[in-house]
Amino acid sequence: MKLIKHLIALATVTIATSAIAAAPAEAPDALVKRISADVIDTAKADKDIQAGNQKRVMDLVESKILPHVDFMRMTQLAAGRAWRDASPEQQKQLSNEFRTLLIFTYSGALSQIKNETVEFKPLRAAPEDKEVEVRSQVNVARGEPVTLNYRLAQTPSGWKIFDINVLGAWLVETYKGTFASEINKSGIDGLIKTLAERNKKLAAKPLAKPIK
Repeated sequence: MKLIKHLIALATVTIATSAIAAAPAEAPDALVKRISADVIDTAKADKDIQAGNQKRVMDLVESKILPHVDFMRMTQLAAGRAWRDASPEQQKQLSNEFRTLLIFTYSGALSQIKNETVEFKPLRAAPEDKEVEVRSQVNVARGEPVTLNYRLAQTPSGWKIFDINVLGAWLVETYKGTFASEINKSGIDGLIKTLAERNKKLAAKPLAKPIK
């Protein structure tokens, strides 16, 4: 389970970060392939990131990843029908807490990058498509390659990632079950509170050292 979470986070970091320097007309798969290698190499070479320097890692996440992930859409999909019943303020709070949770996930992945490499598959999409699935696999130092697929949508500000699939499970769908369970017990406010409490614990916890 820890390995799967690590791969999800690593792959999301790779894809989300990749959009930072791409030209607007660049195909999403080309965009991802071109930038992801540089991102991984940077993380490997940065001694502060490898040492688990939380500020260094969080700064990298804030500057390069967050502008290229559609957190609002991810939250909306994960919340399902409950999203429509939530007030604008509840939607904002829920999206912010989910965003923070994913920031910690991304940060942990960056500090864990060691020997992974990414290979991309040919893109199966028409030029006019506004949503695409980019397919790839992560090669790890130990074990078989792990297949990872990503959903990206074209927006006025460029391509943005809004879901990721690892070993057949979509990230949003996984959170959807967790969110639904919490909402059934204590409503949207209860879910917001649960995420906020979890984020506080993560903030107080040092980043893990790289996997040997």
